[in-house]
Amino acid sequence: MQALVNNRLRTFLSLLGVTIGIFSIIFVLSIVDSMEADMRESLEMIGSDVLFIKKWPMGPEDGKEEYEWWKFMSRREPSLQDMHQLGDRLSLAQAIAFECGTGQTAKHDNNYLESAWVNGVTYQYNQTMALKIAQGRYFTQQECDGGRAVCIIGNTVAEQLFGKASPIGQEVSIAGLKLHVIGQLKKEGASLFGNGQDQAIFVPIGYALRWMNTQETDGGIIVKAKEGVKGGDLKGEVIQQMRAIRGVRPGAENDFSIIEAQMISNVVDQIVGVFNSAGMFIGIFAILVGAFSIANIMFVSVKERTHIIGIQKALGARSGFILIQFLTEAVTLCIVGGLMGLLLVYGAVLGLNSAFEMTFILPISRVFMGIGISALVGILSGFIPAYRAAKMDPVEAMRS
Repeated sequence: MQALVNNRLRTFLSLLGVTIGIFSIIFVLSIVDSMEADMRESLEMIGSDVLFIKKWPMGPEDGKEEYEWWKFMSRREPSLQDMHQLGDRLSLAQAIAFECGTGQTAKHDNNYLESAWVNGVTYQYNQTMALKIAQGRYFTQQECDGGRAVCIIGNTVAEQLFGKASPIGQEVSIAGLKLHVIGQLKKEGASLFGNGQDQAIFVPIGYALRWMNTQETDGGIIVKAKEGVKGGDLKGEVIQQMRAIRGVRPGAENDFSIIEAQMISNVVDQIVGVFNSAGMFIGIFAILVGAFSIANIMFVSVKERTHIIGIQKALGARSGFILIQFLTEAVTLCIVGGLMGLLLVYGAVLGLNSAFEMTFILPISRVFMGIGISALVGILSGFIPAYRAAKMDPVEAMRS
């Protein structure tokens, strides 16, 4: 400790290398953890037993490497009629819903929101997707079937149009038509997928069809499996019945895509894996810089204290004592540098949380990871200098 205190500049420069290294690797990995937590939370509204029937697939189909967009472009959008026919034919489905959406400007008095996403949905939509209603209620069967002028709005829509006042019972104007607000959703907050349901307005599909063309919107059919039914069984039945409804000939390719919730989760896993690999790649190089700086300082420290090492060995100090002495110094340097790096990460996370709506986190596992990496770097970078000091001949060392 005295050696570290007496050489303040050298100690600081050594700490700086480790601090930057730990900051780089833990900060990048914490950002990746934040992204993963954000994506997982955004996907919570989708159950693992849900299928989506869409025009466009998430990636190449049938094991092909190329995304054949020219084929997918010629497909028809799933329609409300497809949903009704499919619902009558399915035996393994608990609920089935249709949705289609488009961007619109929502108005109330002198307030307006240009980026509102209006979603026309059928009655069983809330049975297939999780809608968290903060106040008010969901649509009734009669409201959906009759295409009543009612709506459920997201938190951002409510704040923009009504401020702190309750929107329940108020009117919203969309596409020149007025709707009665019957419900408000809980706040989701910003995420990698945008504002999610915060900027959404849900209306009965019958009302949406008055001014919305389902063939020109990003529509789809959502199917939820019965309890105990495997996703593969439901998928097989959906494909079979949709082919029959669409009149697809035997041997011909499907003119629709099936997107499973697990497929979305797998995409998230792949994205997180890529970012984790990139973070580790960046961090390893940063850590190497810190390790070389520590090793360099330890070689200098051994050189400066050669005479003291000789005296210690002459007084009976064993080689193991000398080895542990210098290893402890190297590990102490690295851990202190690592803790400084973790403090910088913590400060950066607080800064990001104050600047953005998305929630950034520093998991406790990353803190222990940073301390562990620091200790390991200290052992690896300090072992050779410490071993060299332990093997010195006491007579030659005292003559130095």
